[in-house]
Amino acid sequence: VQLQASGGGLVQAGGSLRLSCVASGVIFSANTMGWYRQAPGKQRELVAAVTNAGTTKYADFVKGRFTISRDNAKNTVYLQMNNLKPEDTAVYYCAAGRRLFSEMVDYWGQGTQVTVSS
Repeated sequence: VQLQASGGGLVQAGGSLRLSCVASGVIFSANTMGWYRQAPGKQRELVAAVTNAGTTKYADFVKGRFTISRDNAKNTVYLQMNNLKPEDTAVYYCAAGRRLFSEMVDYWGQGTQVTVSS
């Protein structure tokens, strides 16, 4: 199983980035997909998740700014991040799991760094 994340980078506050994660070796449609993040010195936290049916879950700190979506034909999940803030700076990880809404992660991808400058 491989989850390949991309799209991170350096952006100014107020800017946007779109993260992508391509899954292989897993039945993509059977899994809820999501994004976590971990800032230095902090615990990893759920950012957003989306079920195969398109039901979404967001952390309060990103509601109205981030949008998660998935393309089952491409085995890919996206995270559109708008109005980024310096406190969004973190390593973002793609995750997959049949019970991801309960934060039970079966698979992790490698992280992609997002840095937001003030």
